[in-house]
Amino acid sequence: MAKEIATLGGGCFWCLECVYNDTRGVESAISGYMGGARSNPTYQQVCSGATGHVEVVQVAFDPEVISFRDILEIFFVIHDPTTLNRQGNDAGTQYRSVIFFHSAEQEATAREIIAELTAAKAFDAPIVTAVEPAKAWWPGEEYHQNYLANNPNQPYCLYVVRPKLDKFRKKFVERRKS
Repeated sequence: MAKEIATLGGGCFWCLECVYNDTRGVESAISGYMGGARSNPTYQQVCSGATGHVEVVQVAFDPEVISFRDILEIFFVIHDPTTLNRQGNDAGTQYRSVIFFHSAEQEATAREIIAELTAAKAFDAPIVTAVEPAKAWWPGEEYHQNYLANNPNQPYCLYVVRPKLDKFRKKFVERRKS
């Protein structure tokens, strides 16, 4: 099985990570950082906004089970691609909506789905999701991994992360792991 990698930024990485870890065909979803110039940045450095990194999830998936397009269809449902440098109360460039592509095919698919959603007027505002070539990826600190599973009663998880997972589970029943 040849796995493929998708790297996505759509606000807090905890929200994306838990959804993709619950998605059939996904081998792993790891919270980390991409897009900045500093090597091996820390969470505090990224949160300062000074490094240029984005909180991302790097998704390893089996394209025989789930396509990159399917990964993106989920992405556009579980975050708001119309808000520049923010998701809800999380504001800053580290929370921007971005698809970091790993191949020409991924770039074409990302641009195609954005064009389709725009033409369909799927959102009340223009899509601001950036499509950029993948850069060096740095895994987040261990305490960021499987954050919802490890912190189910933390207020941010209860009021922000969990509703996104619930939305995914309701809308993509057939895509969930059993």
